[in-house]
Amino acid sequence: MNTIIFNRSLSILLLAAILVTVGAIFLTNKAVGEEGGRKIIIWQTGLNEAAKDELLAKHGGIKLKNLSLVNGSAVWLPNKTSEKALGGGAGVLRVEDDILVFTLGKPSSSATTQPTQTLPWGINRIDAELVWPSGNNADPVRVAIVDTGISATHPDLAANIKGGYNAINTTKSWNDDNGHGSHVAGTVAALNNSIGVIGAGPAVDLLAVKVLSRSGSGFTSDVIEGIQWAMNNNAQVINLSLGSSSGSQAMHDAIIAAYNAGVVIVAAAGNSGAAVGFPAAYPETIAVSATDSNNLLASFSSRGPEIDLAAPGVSILSTYKGTGYATLSGTSMAAPHVTGAVALVLNTPVGTYDVNGDGRWNPAEVQKKLQDRATDLGISGFDNLYGWGLVNAYNAIQP
Repeated sequence: MNTIIFNRSLSILLLAAILVTVGAIFLTNKAVGEEGGRKIIIWQTGLNEAAKDELLAKHGGIKLKNLSLVNGSAVWLPNKTSEKALGGGAGVLRVEDDILVFTLGKPSSSATTQPTQTLPWGINRIDAELVWPSGNNADPVRVAIVDTGISATHPDLAANIKGGYNAINTTKSWNDDNGHGSHVAGTVAALNNSIGVIGAGPAVDLLAVKVLSRSGSGFTSDVIEGIQWAMNNNAQVINLSLGSSSGSQAMHDAIIAAYNAGVVIVAAAGNSGAAVGFPAAYPETIAVSATDSNNLLASFSSRGPEIDLAAPGVSILSTYKGTGYATLSGTSMAAPHVTGAVALVLNTPVGTYDVNGDGRWNPAEVQKKLQDRATDLGISGFDNLYGWGLVNAYNAIQP
C-alpha cells in the first residue's frame, strides 16, 4: 500500500514537472515573438499574382487583400520564422507590421435632436463664412473622409455624399457606426440649411471611406486601400483624422503616391501633447495642430517641426452618427477645418502660385498659399506649435 502511494506521488510530481517545462517552453516562444499576425508584404516589381500566392502558401501565409498602390499585400503569417523567411527571400522587398491606427478625437457631449442651424465657432474663426457670399461654397470639389465612415442618413450630410467604400469589409456598408467620421465630415461639408451646423465648404462632394471600426481603430493596410479607392474615385483632397505613434513605410509610400497624383492630404497631428504622430509627420501631408477659442494651442495637441498649420480643435460642434450632433475635441477636429479651406482654395484660380505653370493647383501650391495667408500665432513666423499659423480660408482665396 505504501508503494502504491509513493508511485502515485511520483507520477504526480513527474506530471507537474512536465507541465512546468511545457509552460516554460510556451512562454519562451511567446517572449521571443513566435506568434503570428497581420503583416504588409511589399513585393518586388515584375512578380505576378500566381508567384506571390505560391510564396505565401509555401510559408503558411494567407492573403487578406491586395495593396496595388504600394505593390503590396496585407497578409496573415503564422509566426516570425515565416516572416523572416519571406523577408529574406527572392521576390520580396520587405515585410512590415500592419500597424494599428486610431481616431484622434473624443466626444464631450452628444445629442440626437436637430437644433436650429448655428455657425460653429471654428468655422467662424477661420472666416470660411466670409467666402460663401462670393459664390464659392467648394462645389464640386471632391473630398474623401478616410475614417469611420459617414452617416448615410444624416440630413445635414446626405445630399453631399457622392459615394463610399468599406475597406474593412467590402461586402458591408460604409455607413458610420462610430460617429467620428461623421463629425469630421460635418466640419468639412455640413449643408447650409435650417438645421444643425454648417461646414467650411457646404457644397463639397463627400466620399465616405470607412477604414476604422466601430471602436475607432483599424489597420494600416485598410487605410492604404482607402487612399487607393479615393484616388480611383477622383478625390482632390483626403482628410486623415487618424494616426499612430509608429511610422509605416507602406503608409508613407501610399501618401507619396497620392501626393504625386495631385491629391492634397491633410492629417491630424496627434493628441499626445508631444511629438507629431503618423501619417501627419510625413512631409507630403499638411500636419494640423489644435487651438482653443483663445487661439492657444490645446494642451493635448502634438507639436514639433512637422506642424504646418493650426486650426480650431477644442469643443467643436458637428454632425455625428445617425442624425445626431456632438461636441468633440482633438486634432481630428482641427484637420477638417484645414481640409475645408483647401476645398475653397481649389475652387479659385491658381494665379501667381502656379509654380510649375500648368494652370492647375498641386498640393505644394495649395499648402504654400494656405501658409502664406495664415494668421500668425505664437512667435513670429514658423514655430513648432502653430506651424505657419491659424488657417484663414477668406485670406487664402484672395488673389
